[in-house]
Amino acid sequence: MKAWLALLRPGDGFVVLVAALAVGVSFPLLWAGGRPERAVVRVDGKVVAEFPLTAPRRYTVAGPLGETVIEIAPGRARVLSDPGPRQYCVQQGWLTRPNAIAICAPNHVSLSLSGREASHDSLNY
Repeated sequence: MKAWLALLRPGDGFVVLVAALAVGVSFPLLWAGGRPERAVVRVDGKVVAEFPLTAPRRYTVAGPLGETVIEIAPGRARVLSDPGPRQYCVQQGWLTRPNAIAICAPNHVSLSLSGREASHDSLNY
């Protein structure tokens, strides 16, 4: 185990430190994405409503179990209430990034945010 320590030189620590700083600085810059522009509400995978994220509003959508209430505020959206038993989509809270999604599976309702630039895609996620 200590044999590899003999191979290290004084400059190696500096190189590791610079590399760690480069990763730390590039991570938020590359994953920042854009701002969300629209909230998209789907039932059974079909779009039933689409709203800009510029003005506050509430929208009620009917699903098989009952009504799901979506709340929209400037720049963010959330599932305010849902008749599902575990409330996972409600507990997710405010969605603030493009491509963020809250799925209320028992009620077949989903809320997603969309924008010009996504915070990630399937290749770098």
